[in-house]
Amino acid sequence: MNATPAPLVDIGVNLSHNQFRKDLPSVMLDAARAGVGDCILTGTSEQVSEEVLQLCRTHSGKSPCRLFCTAGIHPHDARQFTSESLDHLATLAKNAEVVAIGETGLDFNRDYSPRPDQEKVFQAQLQLGAELQLPLFMHERDAHERQLAIIKDFRDFISDGVIHCFTGNRKALFNYLDLGLYIGITGWICDERRGLELRQLVASIPLDRLLLETDAPYLLPGNLPVKPKNRRNEPAFLPRVLEMVALHRPEQAVDIAQATTASAYRFFRLPPLSGIGMEYNSDSESHLTR
Repeated sequence: MNATPAPLVDIGVNLSHNQFRKDLPSVMLDAARAGVGDCILTGTSEQVSEEVLQLCRTHSGKSPCRLFCTAGIHPHDARQFTSESLDHLATLAKNAEVVAIGETGLDFNRDYSPRPDQEKVFQAQLQLGAELQLPLFMHERDAHERQLAIIKDFRDFISDGVIHCFTGNRKALFNYLDLGLYIGITGWICDERRGLELRQLVASIPLDRLLLETDAPYLLPGNLPVKPKNRRNEPAFLPRVLEMVALHRPEQAVDIAQATTASAYRFFRLPPLSGIGMEYNSDSESHLTR
């Protein structure tokens, strides 16, 4: 077992999903044993943003992992945006547990909401983030050019932003980096087929702009030695994302762990965590060595 200077931070996990409702305490215990110290729960709609805030409160002081959350409306749900939605998000964001606005952005892949609605709701949340000086947790699929143009209009006013679950190409990566944004890497990088381009690109992300996430229960890492029968991803599998990132970067995994944790603390302005120096506890130490 190897010690790491700081526990990992899972910057994007959907713990309000019904797949976690029966065993959330054990999921959190497994995450802590795997070396995950903090989880940022993703708000994807007004209702889900309320739910994740309540989870943070309910499990405060009880979970071995600290829980924080975001408040936002995913582009899939942009069509549900009303004149009261922004005020509702602003009210939620006043709570100390809410550390970012989002998940927001554009999704021109599935187009569950009309594109004009997506753009309007994205712009409204960027404005809210600027007003509250909270960072933006952003989604983007097949909408890079338009998303980039919108972010440019607000970049001088928002405090920070992360492109969550980045799966784009080299041009998109460098365009986002040129705007000083952070890049979130998920288990997508572990996919033998879909993750190939991302594995080739991950070394181009400056270490101080790299963040790690599971997006659980989605995107189960393909490099798990034994996959769960229910195919559910969990925060406990974040070290497998770290392991794959380390295989394609020059740094050691322990250095990536330390750097990504420091970046997550800086990005979300998380309060200090006691217990620095806690150890990873998994069946394999491969995620700490190269």
